Amino acid sequence: MSSFPSILKASLGAIALFALAGASAGAEDAQPSPAAIGYASKLFVDIGMKSSLDQVVPALLAELERTITTTRPELKEPLHQTLVAIEPDFAKTEGAVLTDSAKALASSMTEEELKETVAFFEGPAGKKFLAVQPVVLGQVGQLARAWREKISNDMLARSRAEMKQKGYSF
Repeated sequence: MSSFPSILKASLGAIALFALAGASAGAEDAQPSPAAIGYASKLFVDIGMKSSLDQVVPALLAELERTITTTRPELKEPLHQTLVAIEPDFAKTEGAVLTDSAKALASSMTEEELKETVAFFEGPAGKKFLAVQPVVLGQVGQLARAWREKISNDMLARSRAEMKQKGYSF
């Protein structure tokens, strides 16, 4: 699997966590309007958060199945049937996360700001941004890894040189 989708999922997950954290950290008395919540929900669909959430339950169930059948291979078929049967119950819980996330975002931005943000992402520039984001995030990840490696090596060399001047070596 390519690292680009996982990077995008991570960024969208961060947005969701930020939205949820914002709701609990800065709980405001004023409730967002239904329109603001609607714009926030639309924004989460536009940026791909909903499609990322759609993958959570199947991924967790697949992970559970792999974990159990690694040590209990004889359970593969009945376990698979069980997991397929219970998946819809867990998939239903996604809606609450999306709604709560939309409420959190709508509590952090005005209705007009949300409306403008949705308009941006549905416009040509926003669509282009969303289209290039996975590739750019991959490039940023490569740049950040290279920078981290270089600065780590430079820190080690500099620390050694500074410590050597003080009579220490490592």
